Amino acid sequence: MRKIKSMCVFMLLMTALFLTSCSERIDAGSEGILVNLYGSDKGVDDVSLVTGRVWYNPFTEEVYEYPTFVQTIDYPAFTINAKDGSEFTVDPTVSLKMIDGNAPKVFKKYRKDLNDIIHGTLFNYVKDAFRIQLNKYTTDQIVSNRDMVERAIESQLSNALAKEHFQLEQLTSGLKYPNSIVKAVNQKNKAIQEAQRALNEVAVKKAEAEKMLVQARAEREANELKSASLTPAILKKMWIEKWNGSVPTVVTGGNTSTFLDLSKIQK
Repeated sequence: MRKIKSMCVFMLLMTALFLTSCSERIDAGSEGILVNLYGSDKGVDDVSLVTGRVWYNPFTEEVYEYPTFVQTIDYPAFTINAKDGSEFTVDPTVSLKMIDGNAPKVFKKYRKDLNDIIHGTLFNYVKDAFRIQLNKYTTDQIVSNRDMVERAIESQLSNALAKEHFQLEQLTSGLKYPNSIVKAVNQKNKAIQEAQRALNEVAVKKAEAEKMLVQARAEREANELKSASLTPAILKKMWIEKWNGSVPTVVTGGNTSTFLDLSKIQK
């Protein structure tokens, strides 16, 4: 009888344990933390839960899962003023991850889901980094030294996230210039293009003029060379070659006579 009672008690305890226990699997690439819901402390268990199945009491405990893989977030666009008041639009894309082993620390500080932290607190850090750095420079300085400014923004954001146990992997600013600057740049580019076009036209005309000058010089030199080579004998030969056999005629007193100075031809 006593054995039967012991068995019943054991079965009741096992049933109660089963009814009050739950399990959850922590996926690879994530960290699980066990949160105590009972008591004034409501702290975080000092043991980081590894990947695998975790058993817990749903009445007194809760399990959170924080991814540790790299996440890329396209944050909403916002505007920031430069030192001289010009308004820049920022449309950032940020790749980041929670540093391994820091899930309990992150939860202790924020007591939120990781997605809420990323789109809330960390977004504020992103905006602060742009605001602080862009406020240091005038519009011309930002436009002329964009790479330097963006490196400064990335450095500040990286340091800020590291203090919150996050690692910045990549930052794309999506920085867009004010409309007045875009218009001025377009006008400048147009003026440069027109000036270059004018220079090209001048170069073409100059080349054409030089070509004509060279041709004229060549023709002149050819004519001079040809004239220098025309000796009396060559001229006489050319005259004979072009002669059609007719001799000049002279009309005197109604009589027509023909003369031909053969002596000159034979010389």
